[in-house]
Amino acid sequence: MTFHFARGVRIAGLAALASSVTCVPALAHHAMGGEVPQTFAQGLLSGICHPLIGIDHFAFVVAAGIAAALAGRLWSLTSAFAIGAFAGCLVHLAGITLPVAELVIAATVLLLGTILVSNRNVSPATLGALFVGSGLFHGWAYGEAIFGAEQTPLLAYLAGFSLIQLVVGISAGFVGRWMIKGDATLRTNVRLAGAVVAGIGLALLVGHIEGLLFPAVQ
Repeated sequence: MTFHFARGVRIAGLAALASSVTCVPALAHHAMGGEVPQTFAQGLLSGICHPLIGIDHFAFVVAAGIAAALAGRLWSLTSAFAIGAFAGCLVHLAGITLPVAELVIAATVLLLGTILVSNRNVSPATLGALFVGSGLFHGWAYGEAIFGAEQTPLLAYLAGFSLIQLVVGISAGFVGRWMIKGDATLRTNVRLAGAVVAGIGLALLVGHIEGLLFPAVQ
């Protein structure tokens, strides 16, 4: 009975994550309500919150941690994504535009979720390339919230989102390791988590494509 209850809690949590994609407004990507942080504390808070309340970023970081654990390179691969995101943010701050960034971000969420669902062994080198490339686009999106800020809140923001991504990714990786040890049902839950992530990515991708094809009338 205890086992089934615990499994039910995990499934319910994943279902809640999937359903939340429909109710997270675009502004929720910004902890400061769209305002540029003015102080160290505001920059740090914004940096920490952005990867958490942006459902696309959060889903990818969680899935990246699980995939990294499955590949046996939890720390290095999670760090690769964090480094890519850091670089992507700097690209934005340099005034360089990455085309259709939100579309690419949604596609990376869908791709990584599909990898987890497929239960295929993906080489660490391939995952590393995927994480760095995806990180560039996720980080570029992070840069929108801090563009134009002074140096102090900017540095705090960079530190905040880099740290929280590592914490979330590593934590998800440890949970992923627990899921794959010795129990077929727990291994199935890894694929279930991947299905939730893929569903989020698909929903976001369809939404962005629809927005491009049918722009809102002002």
